[in-house]
Amino acid sequence: MLDAICFALYGSVPGARQDGKRLRSDHAEPAAEPRVVCEFSARGRRFEVTRSPAWDRPSARGRKGFTTQQAKTLLRERVDGSWEEKTSRNDEAGMEIGDVLGMDREQFTRVVMLPQGDFAAFLRSKASDRLDLLQKLFGTQRFEAIEQQLALQANAARAEVQDNQNGLKLLAQRAESEFAQLGIDEAADPDLDDAGSNAGSNDSTPELRLGTLEAGPCRISQAATSRRLCRSRPASACRQAQLRAGTGPTAREARRRHLPARSPRHTCG
Repeated sequence: MLDAICFALYGSVPGARQDGKRLRSDHAEPAAEPRVVCEFSARGRRFEVTRSPAWDRPSARGRKGFTTQQAKTLLRERVDGSWEEKTSRNDEAGMEIGDVLGMDREQFTRVVMLPQGDFAAFLRSKASDRLDLLQKLFGTQRFEAIEQQLALQANAARAEVQDNQNGLKLLAQRAESEFAQLGIDEAADPDLDDAGSNAGSNDSTPELRLGTLEAGPCRISQAATSRRLCRSRPASACRQAQLRAGTGPTAREARRRHLPARSPRHTCG
C-alpha cells in the first residue's frame, strides 16, 4: 500500500523495489494494466494522480509477442466541483506534487515510510541531511533567518562600540598633546588630571567620556588663564607692599604727584 502511494506521488518506490518490472503483480492477467489512482488533499487543495509504470502488454498481432507500453501520468485538481487536468507529463506532475507537499521522494520515504525499514537509514544519515529534512518538515527556516539577523545586528553593534572606543582614545591622545603644547602641569590641576584619566578609562560610559573630552578645550583655556594669573601674582603683591611701606619707585612717584611745589630757596652772600 505504501509503495503504491509513493509511486502515485513520485513515480518511484524506495530502495531496490524501484525496478518497474517488479511493480506489476505476478498474479495479474497478462493484459491487465498496472495502474494506481491516488486522491489526496494538501494546503486546502484536492488532487487526483493516476500513474502507470512501463510494462509489456501482449501484442495484438502475435500470439507470443509483447509491446512495451510507456509510463503514463495524469494529474488533476478538483476545482468548483469538477476535475480539471493539470498535466500529463511525468516530470511536470512530479514537480507540481513536490511543491504542494513540500517534500521530495527522499524526504517522503524517510518520514512516511520509516516503518518499512528506512528508519535505520534515517538514523545513519548525516546530521546536515537530517537537519535539512527536519527544517522542511517543521518549517524552522524562519527561526534560522531570525537567528542570522540577530547575529548580524550583534556584530554590527560590537563593531560600532569598537569604533567609538577607538575614537575616544584618539581624543584622549589629542587632549594630552594639547596639554603638552600649552605647558600645563596636569598635576597642578586635579580637574585636568581627572579629565584625562576619565577620558581613557574603560569604566566610564562613552557618553561621559565624550562629554569630558568635548569640554576639554574650554578647561584648557581656563587653566592657561589661571597659570598666567599665578605668574603675575608675586609682582603685584610686591608693588602693593612697596606702596604700603612708602618705598620703591612707585611710592616716590605717588609722593611727587601729591606734594605741593616748593618755592626756590635764596641764600645770602
